[in-house]
Amino acid sequence: MRKIYYLATCDTCKRILKQLDLPSNFEKREIKQEEITVKELEVLRELSGSYEALFSKRAKLYKERGLKDEVLSEDDFKGFILEHYTFLKRPVIVNGDNIFIGNSKKVVEAAQESIHNT
Repeated sequence: MRKIYYLATCDTCKRILKQLDLPSNFEKREIKQEEITVKELEVLRELSGSYEALFSKRAKLYKERGLKDEVLSEDDFKGFILEHYTFLKRPVIVNGDNIFIGNSKKVVEAAQESIHNT
């Protein structure tokens, strides 16, 4: 699977998409227009090792709901990601068995190297 989950209204996602210069066989998935499915999320969890790794603690709703003061389980992380797209850390880039989560320079560079060397 070669896919990127991103948010079209996110300037950081736009910049990263441009920087990655994805090949045509890469599927682009805009998560606001087409919500992530349970099956897709389970595949991402398998690749990443946990739902928490896919969860954005920078989401506005995370702060608004006071979730930082709660102890969240893996089921909680899964439920929140499925409930609202903003809880998915973005972008999520899947290149075969490799997954790259988030927008740090290091993650984006590793994704770029993986994409263009396969």
